[in-house]
Amino acid sequence: MKNIQNKSLSVEEAQGIATEALLQLSRDPEQIGRFLAFSGIGPEMIREAAGEPGFLAGVLEFYMMDEALLLAFCENAGIRPTMMAAARYAIAGGDEDYA
Repeated sequence: MKNIQNKSLSVEEAQGIATEALLQLSRDPEQIGRFLAFSGIGPEMIREAAGEPGFLAGVLEFYMMDEALLLAFCENAGIRPTMMAAARYAIAGGDEDYA
């Protein structure tokens, strides 16, 4: 993820960031529990849901709601915190496009 230098992310790059964020969440039982409550899905549905752009945007939004979680992920992934918002926008577009 460290090589993303351009101002706009491709959807594939954004999905990569979101997938990496989801993997990090899955390693922390407390955080994945919080995320599942936030998303309203059960643990058995994560794999299927991960293929949906709206779900991946939700992963990024979850991180953006928790500054400590966001900063820890960005440090581990070697990306700037603003890349999370850019990735969310690349996946879901503007608010009017996101359900």
